[in-house]
Amino acid sequence: MTYLILKYLHVLGAIVLIGTGAGIAFFLVMAHATGKVSRIAGVARIVVTADFLFTATAVVAQPITGVLLAREMGYNLLEGWIVLSIILYVVIGLFWLPVVVIQMRIRDIAEAAEAAAAPLPPRYYRLFWTWFVFGFPAFGAILAILWLMIARPSVDLPWIS
Repeated sequence: MTYLILKYLHVLGAIVLIGTGAGIAFFLVMAHATGKVSRIAGVARIVVTADFLFTATAVVAQPITGVLLAREMGYNLLEGWIVLSIILYVVIGLFWLPVVVIQMRIRDIAEAAEAAAAPLPPRYYRLFWTWFVFGFPAFGAILAILWLMIARPSVDLPWIS
């Protein structure tokens, strides 16, 4: 029973990470495409909240359930596919943490422009495109981890014996 609960929580966490990440990206890109400052500000507020509520919770839960699940199944945490998954998880974090900060700045800039009835400044566009580009390696890495979790391939990492 412990195995099924852990597996359920781990899969649920993966679904939340992938779904929230894709949803946040879709909605902020669509708001940006309208060029409407009020829409961008409103969506950016929601995106920041969703990232803290859902993504951050799953980010914390995934390694915990992953380690407990590996232990329950008798996997060595130094197995190549697990180590590669952990490396990719760190890569995701290196992109996601700046993205969270960028999203908050985008929100603040859009809210200030909305309050002043002004257009979005050039800084907004620089931040938006940085945010947009950072999403690709992070999302690609999470999809790679999902594949590693499902396939559990034999991965030889020369620095691990």
